[in-house]
Amino acid sequence: MRSLRLMIKEQTPLYIFVAVLFLVGVVFGALIVSALTLDQQQELGDYLGNFFVTVDQQGLPAAPDSYWGIAALNLKWVGLIWILGLSVIGLPGILILDFLKGVLIGFTVGCLVSEYSWHGMLFALVSVAPHNLVLIPVLLVSSAAAIAFSLLMIRSRVLGQRRTPVTRPFAMYTLLSLGMAVLVLGISGFEAWVTPEMMRWVTPMLIGQSV
Repeated sequence: MRSLRLMIKEQTPLYIFVAVLFLVGVVFGALIVSALTLDQQQELGDYLGNFFVTVDQQGLPAAPDSYWGIAALNLKWVGLIWILGLSVIGLPGILILDFLKGVLIGFTVGCLVSEYSWHGMLFALVSVAPHNLVLIPVLLVSSAAAIAFSLLMIRSRVLGQRRTPVTRPFAMYTLLSLGMAVLVLGISGFEAWVTPEMMRWVTPMLIGQSV
């Protein structure tokens, strides 16, 4: 456990780097919304309007039915980052995933705010923000660990520094990833059981409020 804490402390610059990359993705995703054509904005508004009517009238799938789908999707992010960290050529893929996650969140929030003003921001706060307050740090920590291990592999395999041991770093890297996976399972439960109830509470405010 002490070695794990030391590893996390040593990777602080990487945490800052991936966090900035993620934030750039959020900004880029928000800017994409403003670049949509009028027809695209209309189609998006119609889709959101139909979605909110469906949520208000029929609700969302039952939590037991949706939990494993949500958990599987979130675990795929952590698992893919772990796999990319094992390969020398996986480093760019890790960066792309972090940027893409930021774009998805920025675009989602941007669409809601663009269509529904502060009502959209309120919906984003209850539907997007709560679970992502844990999920995003999990992905950023996983990404930093993956980048660090990938760089170690590059030094060991590509640059010919054969004396660089990889067994212990691999064990620590895998242990950290497993810990992040456990957190993902927990936050997926929140997303499956609590988030839909908060969405149903806010949804009536958005119906008919398109701007």
